[in-house]
Amino acid sequence: MQEKSVCDEEVYKVIFDKHSKVVRNFIYYKCGDMDQAEDIVQDAFIKLWKNCQKVTFKKARSFVLKVAQNAFYNETAHKKVVLKYNASQSFASKVDGQSPEYLLEEKEFMHKLQKSIAELPEKQREVFLLSRKDKKTYREIAEIIGLSQKAVERRMHLALLELRKKIGDII
Repeated sequence: MQEKSVCDEEVYKVIFDKHSKVVRNFIYYKCGDMDQAEDIVQDAFIKLWKNCQKVTFKKARSFVLKVAQNAFYNETAHKKVVLKYNASQSFASKVDGQSPEYLLEEKEFMHKLQKSIAELPEKQREVFLLSRKDKKTYREIAEIIGLSQKAVERRMHLALLELRKKIGDII
């Protein structure tokens, strides 16, 4: 049986239609910017097309996911600056009659929460955010990152334990 060629336009279209939304959501969850996520996904699929001779049909999905993830990591330093700026701007716009003490406590909690999530090991953070932000089931997460559902459940358990340990004193 002959392997489907990624260079065949119909096969490429099937790969794009089947996986582009999953990859986009995966990257969107990581970066928080839909436009950036869509740009990264488009670049990843362009790279797939340019390397279609080297990538087998079975490996196309993982190739696109890895290329997109690497592109995200290449843009992370800039994105962190943008997210910090946006966070400070959104906090400044929230002042709506709350007491200054409450606003300060809320800001400190949000800072500690974001810092705690950022300090989670990458694999735990990825599972935690896909579950809590992207509202993916453990089964969907397992499919996206290529693990068993039990492994995803274990990572989530460890992430929750770590977060409780770090921010439990504030709650």
